Amino acid sequence: MALKLIQRLVLFREFRIQRYPPVGSVCSLTSLLSTSGASRTLCIPCKTTRQGCRKLHSHFGLRSLATTLREPLFVTCSSVGLHRDSVLQFRLTQLHRPTAAEEQAFQQHLGNCSSSRHVFRLLHSVKIMSDTMAAAALHRVADLEQEGNHLKDPTVLETDTIRSLCFQLEQDSERLTEAGLVSALLACTRLFLDPWSPLMVRLVSESQKRLDRGQMSVGQLCTLGRAMLAMEGPDCVMLEQVMEEIQKQGPAQWSLADLIAVYRLLQDGVCKDGKYGDLLNAMHTHAVTVTSRMSPAAVSLLLSALVALNQTQAMPLVISLCKQAVRHVPHFSDEELTLVLGALMHFGHSDHYFVEAMERYVPTMAFTFHSETVTKVMQFYGRRNILSPSVFDAVAESFVYRADDYSTGQVARQITAFGKLGYLPPNAGELLHSCTLVERFPVNFVSKVFSRYFLQQLQGKTSLIHDCIHVCLSTHIFCFPQGPRLLPQYHVKSFLTSGRSLETAVDVHLYNSVKTGLTDLFGARSYFGSKVLTPYSYTLDVELKLDEDGYVLPASHIDDVYKRIALCIDGEKRFTTNVRQLLGNESIKQRHLRLLGYEVVQIPYYEFEKLPDKTSVVDYLHHKIFPHSYRLSW
Repeated sequence: MALKLIQRLVLFREFRIQRYPPVGSVCSLTSLLSTSGASRTLCIPCKTTRQGCRKLHSHFGLRSLATTLREPLFVTCSSVGLHRDSVLQFRLTQLHRPTAAEEQAFQQHLGNCSSSRHVFRLLHSVKIMSDTMAAAALHRVADLEQEGNHLKDPTVLETDTIRSLCFQLEQDSERLTEAGLVSALLACTRLFLDPWSPLMVRLVSESQKRLDRGQMSVGQLCTLGRAMLAMEGPDCVMLEQVMEEIQKQGPAQWSLADLIAVYRLLQDGVCKDGKYGDLLNAMHTHAVTVTSRMSPAAVSLLLSALVALNQTQAMPLVISLCKQAVRHVPHFSDEELTLVLGALMHFGHSDHYFVEAMERYVPTMAFTFHSETVTKVMQFYGRRNILSPSVFDAVAESFVYRADDYSTGQVARQITAFGKLGYLPPNAGELLHSCTLVERFPVNFVSKVFSRYFLQQLQGKTSLIHDCIHVCLSTHIFCFPQGPRLLPQYHVKSFLTSGRSLETAVDVHLYNSVKTGLTDLFGARSYFGSKVLTPYSYTLDVELKLDEDGYVLPASHIDDVYKRIALCIDGEKRFTTNVRQLLGNESIKQRHLRLLGYEVVQIPYYEFEKLPDKTSVVDYLHHKIFPHSYRLSW
């Protein structure tokens, strides 16, 4: 496409076609082509000369804006035509550029602009600006107006300020610096300008010239690559040329900013189907050596790029970035912290010092964090099985005051973390009351869970069906014993399945040690059952059957069973990683078993592993199972 743009520009020049004549608001993009004479220009829709067209006189200096709908790759875009006689309030300059301090001050003011109107006010206050400042202004407008694949307010492109700015960039395209040129081109793609518009044609043509000269820096090449990727996709020929130029120097020769820029370019979609794998590996190796110099923004950008590229082999880099993130926890923006936490969850990594830093910082910011950041914090702790009462209490307290800020999905993810770690905050009653006030109390969704339509949506999604059944079982036991039942086709035999399970598998080593101790205690292996599946889909690690007199029956015995004892052999994975708190799913399982008539005996790993010999193991098991009876020696 870039080649076609350049060819079209050549044709324009050969036939001396004026691509941006002064036309009125009724002139469409296709009407912009008119013959250029010595003294007059023809307006195609009006079929008259400039002197005779009153509409052109009344709107002299204005540009027209046509919006078209594109395929998903090219999204919605706008076509802008500019008049040569636009009245400008500011001038781009290459001779007397603003000083570095002036540019920095402009960038700071630009970052503080909260609306496009504020950006325009800032531009009107500046009489002379560099091309990089102009491009930065367009980027800021894109930041404020971009919403998915379109602009929230497309009419922002109709303002005199934007039109004048674009006119300057178009007219001075050959005199722009490489940085200003490629940045302006990228900004235009973010504003969804039509690739065939005169401004875009000139910027692409000039970029191709500069690219052919081979004088662009790696950062500038990345900016150009992102622009071409947005315009033409990953198969763009010009984009391939950009990547060839980037690889002429090894990552070890790049600056830190260049390294981040290349990661971002690859993240945007250049690296597909394993392409540039060798380049990525070299970048990972070099990145590990420079993580100590990375800013909060660089750390978050690099981690998010690793997630997007699914670089699971880059764990040394992830670990190094996590260590650097410890220093930046108080300095991350909400968006940056959200990206960091998401990446650590993706790679299944957490650092003890990072968790400590979060425990110091989150309680101070729980009331002011963005709603998604608070939710991501809770997800992180829940996913990594880390229980932090200070964080959980702060989030629970803030939830009571800002429950309306959260979507249904965010509420669910936060409450899930409390449940998964089996933690009840001090204000649990107020927390549930807030859920009720915003109509997000769990019972509100029971009827939806049992609806035939909802269950049909779960067809083929085994893990979700298991979750649904677990909810239904909890509801049946605690809330509505005579309530609705699941249809037979949704019944499952066991919650203990491979992959995502509602039960945590027993630790094999601990399980075998306990079995040996039970055999020594009862004198035979036949007096207890192992991994017994109950009618309620739960699997018991060990089951004991007693008669009415308290004697242990053989495991195969069916009649005259007066009491059933469920031994829960809880290994390390059934507890939170930092404290000895039983995970929520195991805690709920034990509560369900008690309500279903079982006597539950817990054998935690941290007690059993302390036992030094066979005799102490047997004594321990006897005391746990029969705390009120005296054991006779065999």
